[in-house]
Amino acid sequence: MISYSDFDNVDIRVGKVIKVEDFPEARKPAYKLAIDFGPEIGIKKSSAQIVANYTKEDLLNTFVLGVVNFSPKQIGPFISETLTVGVEDAAGNVVLVRPDKDAVIGAKLF
Repeated sequence: MISYSDFDNVDIRVGKVIKVEDFPEARKPAYKLAIDFGPEIGIKKSSAQIVANYTKEDLLNTFVLGVVNFSPKQIGPFISETLTVGVEDAAGNVVLVRPDKDAVIGAKLF
């Protein structure tokens, strides 16, 4: 078990996807995302294995949740700066956890 303070150390924020690119170098099908987390956090890059459930057009300008205080992670030639949050669907593919359109960019999950 973890304590509440452990959970409180994970900084999950609302972001808006502002750019989506294919990521052909990834081992598993993925997109490269640029996500705007507002003026406090700024724009962060993420590699997301969500190709099975989303097109690039589906993702552009949508809100997502991302962990913004993990260390950057090298994924092939790309450095991912945030973990975009999702859950598994019945087929084992990722479904994004997405806030309502009324959420505020940069708002913290608590």
